[in-house]
Amino acid sequence: MQTVLTPRREFWLLMTLAGIQFTHVLDFMIIMPLGPQLRDLFAINDAQFGFLVSAYTFAAGASGLLAASFVDRFERKRLLLVLYVLFGLTTLACALAPSYGLLMAARVAAGTFGGILSAMTQTVIGDVIPFERRGRATGFVMTSFAMATVVGVPSGLFLANWGGWHSAFFAIALMCLIVGVMAVMCLPKLDAHVAKAQGQQISFAMQQVWADPNHRRALWMSAAMMFAGFTIIPYITIYTQANHVLSLDEIPYIYLCGGTVTLLTARWIGRLSDRVGKRKMFQRMLLLAIVPMTITTLMQPAPLPLVLMVFAGFFFCMNARMIPGMAMLTSAAQPQWRGTFMSLNGAFQSVSIGLASWLGGVLIQRDANGHVTHFWLCALVGLASTLLALWLSQRVEMHTAPETSSA
Repeated sequence: MQTVLTPRREFWLLMTLAGIQFTHVLDFMIIMPLGPQLRDLFAINDAQFGFLVSAYTFAAGASGLLAASFVDRFERKRLLLVLYVLFGLTTLACALAPSYGLLMAARVAAGTFGGILSAMTQTVIGDVIPFERRGRATGFVMTSFAMATVVGVPSGLFLANWGGWHSAFFAIALMCLIVGVMAVMCLPKLDAHVAKAQGQQISFAMQQVWADPNHRRALWMSAAMMFAGFTIIPYITIYTQANHVLSLDEIPYIYLCGGTVTLLTARWIGRLSDRVGKRKMFQRMLLLAIVPMTITTLMQPAPLPLVLMVFAGFFFCMNARMIPGMAMLTSAAQPQWRGTFMSLNGAFQSVSIGLASWLGGVLIQRDANGHVTHFWLCALVGLASTLLALWLSQRVEMHTAPETSSA
């Protein structure tokens, strides 16, 4: 039967999903502003740091690809809880890592479970929330990205400056425990899809998803959207500090201001996506994002308010693309294969982020004074990827029929 939740139950469900996304996103994001500290502590170069970022997403991509073969064979709540416990333990392992090699191993493990979690939260939204409210629901859950930026990252940086970089990961592990208790109480049982998957070969679901041309277009659109931003994002802290745009003490304000703007606008973007149309909103935000992407990579020392205004615009545009983009993706999937599709999407996004982060580390250079150069090449690559996502978005079809799941 169709899942019907009371408004109160639906609110707490979305709060729980947002909490899961918050801890996962924060765990991924916190490593990037810690770049200068980790670079000096472990004596690594920019490319090695880029690989530390990429390792997490490559692992997430591999696990997402593996999960796509079995995720629709299990009841959603139980699978999500198991994955979240393992994710919390691997985040704790990051906090305890004493060397670059062990930190790399812990990041790979955390990415393995975190990547599947991201797909599972979007799958639950697609299973439970009707199409006409899915943009708002996605916007609500996606505020976790803004919260991770406005609250999580600055708090983590202040905590790292006070108690060492390990303390930021200890704090995330503690939050995982709290959100895990919420998930036990708030997640409904979702198992109507299991009967359709029983008796099928492991690879059958993946074959069915990949055989659909609309699914393939949506997956490539998703990958292009993520690639556009992550040639730039991992290196913002390194660029601004090395080029004296911001001091180390001022770097948390980038995330504080950028996150505040996205937090205040995320639900508005979600509602606007439902009213204007998810495709049209996504395309407008893609084009708008080109401006702050370009300016960010050309920033020179300037008054702090002007610098923060630029980065606030950058983070707003990155998040404003994601909300209608993810609503399009959950609606592009055939309902009976949504779990498999979203797992594949997680794999595509993670590999795309990993490749973009690695490529960004290759493109940027250092001059004789230690300044970062050629950062503008990252924006050029991002522009090409944005135009590809724009072209593909015009060709993605969305399904608006009610979903069927049991609660």
